[in-house]
Amino acid sequence: MKLTLENPTIFSKSIDLISELVMEVRIKVNEFGLSIVAIDPANVAMVALRIPKSAFKEFEVEEEVLGVNLENFKKVLKRCGKTGSLTLERNENNLEIKIEDKIKRSFKLNLIEIEAEDKDFPTHLEFSSKVEIDSQDLIDSIEDSAIVSDACSFIIENDNFIVEAKETNAARSEFSGDLVSIEAENCHSRYSLEYLQKFMKAGKQFPKTILNFANDHPLRIDFKSEHLTISFLLAPRIETED
Repeated sequence: MKLTLENPTIFSKSIDLISELVMEVRIKVNEFGLSIVAIDPANVAMVALRIPKSAFKEFEVEEEVLGVNLENFKKVLKRCGKTGSLTLERNENNLEIKIEDKIKRSFKLNLIEIEAEDKDFPTHLEFSSKVEIDSQDLIDSIEDSAIVSDACSFIIENDNFIVEAKETNAARSEFSGDLVSIEAENCHSRYSLEYLQKFMKAGKQFPKTILNFANDHPLRIDFKSEHLTISFLLAPRIETED
């Protein structure tokens, strides 16, 4: 197996994001490209990373599954500069990582066995609402909400998209269809801000964020570029009465 990516910054930052949810992953490589699917230990959130074969400068591979400790992997990837290339090669039970820029660097990481059950990112979920929004606008709204609460609501009301948090204090951001793309029915669902803040670190790398949700329903967040897609799924925060 030999994979080479030019300008691997987004890949490096994506691995950094995934490491905030899980410590170990299976990296799957096949004729279509590279993918990771993982679920956090609390079973609250799920993440999927996909890089198609076309994104790689070199792509020599049979089907492979690489068990990787993300803490070690992300530290190596952070040595990548904004230019240059990253090459991943499997050598028996090791992953060899080569970074070529002004300086040629090489690292070797031991591959690990991961006993957790394989997961597929759900494709069967149905959503009543889809919103495409500037990532920075959503980041700002989530940060506003985090000032007053540990959860916020995503609301569709009268063709507007609203991000709202209410405890003793409150914060609210409202977007009309002139500011964001909305294909939605009226609905309301509440989500953990701790997870949303983690996910939205990806928003700094992608200009647009795509949200899919429904009443008291999981939230799907997609970030897409020409050569990489990272998606998150987050369970709703259901309020219970005493």
